[in-house]
Amino acid sequence: MTERTLAEWLAYLEQLHPSAIDMGLERSREVAVRLGLGRPAERVITVTGTNGKGSTCAFLASLLQAQGLRVGVYSSPHLVRYNERVVLDGRLASDEALCQAFAAVEAARGEISLTYFEMGTLAAFWLFERAALDAVVLEVGLGGRLDAVNLVDADLALITSIGLDHADWLGDTRESVAFEKAGILRQGRPALCGDFDPPHTLLDQVVALDCPFFLRGSAYNLILNAESWDWHGLTQEGTVLQLHGLPLLDLPMENAALALQAYALLDLPWDVASIRNALLHTRVDGRLDRRVLRWQGKSLQLLLDVGHNPHAADYLASRLAARPLQRPRLAVFGLLVDKDLDGVVQPLLGEIADWAVAPLPTPRSRPATELQAALSNLGASARSYASIPDALQAQCERAQEGDEILVFGSFYCVAEAIEWLARQKEAGDGSTG
Repeated sequence: MTERTLAEWLAYLEQLHPSAIDMGLERSREVAVRLGLGRPAERVITVTGTNGKGSTCAFLASLLQAQGLRVGVYSSPHLVRYNERVVLDGRLASDEALCQAFAAVEAARGEISLTYFEMGTLAAFWLFERAALDAVVLEVGLGGRLDAVNLVDADLALITSIGLDHADWLGDTRESVAFEKAGILRQGRPALCGDFDPPHTLLDQVVALDCPFFLRGSAYNLILNAESWDWHGLTQEGTVLQLHGLPLLDLPMENAALALQAYALLDLPWDVASIRNALLHTRVDGRLDRRVLRWQGKSLQLLLDVGHNPHAADYLASRLAARPLQRPRLAVFGLLVDKDLDGVVQPLLGEIADWAVAPLPTPRSRPATELQAALSNLGASARSYASIPDALQAQCERAQEGDEILVFGSFYCVAEAIEWLARQKEAGDGSTG
């Protein structure tokens, strides 16, 4: 079956299972046994949380690679290419490698039906194990306890934040969400949490499993200064580590602080210069992703962010408020129908003067007319467009020299914007940097 192209494999995977999400580990575990999968690397770090998983994984990978380690990263969803989900030693998995991995999983599964995500997770593990990596960083897709990533016993379990999202699967309280995310913890192994006030359901699991617990605000913390930030944390033995005068980052420094605490537990060299450099050069497309666009003789500032729930919107609003502009900020916005519309837009009303809304390229999209009506009812200036590219082009035409355009609300929204920017560059109508 290796004659399939990657696009053909992905189309096949989408129709392989009767539902897109089917929580549980039994099917994946059986296929993993048939594949003969063991540990994907010597060191395994699993990361879950409502927000911040992607940047935390990226910071961790950068810190590990700075020590010369060969690192694999598994994340989801992707923005533009599926290959983004599987990174081996700093490079995206090739189409050929992914096709070989899918063929191996397909041959092993037999009569067992797997979801798109389950097939992708097992394929990533298959590739990691064959790449002889030193460490892998695994991002949970949904929840934790029943997510396919949780097949692997992690050396370190990280929970970035605990908020409300995916209520149909994780429940509608922080307690239920925390219980599902605590499913990645393992007996006696370190657990790290970036949430100042984790629900008792997480704390109960920490106690029940006798996990050494590293909580933000007690075991580790960060202090933001005007032009730098400081960090302190602990080693496995309880020795205090400190870093002062770290450079301010575009990505959330809260997630960098969590990644630093994880790194501190791995018994690796503590070289301040390489740590600073690794953090400073960490980038994640679509996460507080700043770009400059030359558009029809104007220089415009773009900020791309995949935030799509109230917790992420609150954080984004705080970052925008900390960087006031001289002119009103414009926005391009799209949202899925199962997301909390009021909870996402309310925190940002004071930071955005003009909204361009559009449907996303998925049946799960909220109609643009619904977005426009909701914003208008809240007193915001909003216009609807047929697509995200149309909305972005309209805002570029409306913007003046130096204006900032925020593109946010969904992975779909940001992906559409990135592809539009690439088309402008190819056509010579705009350049980004």
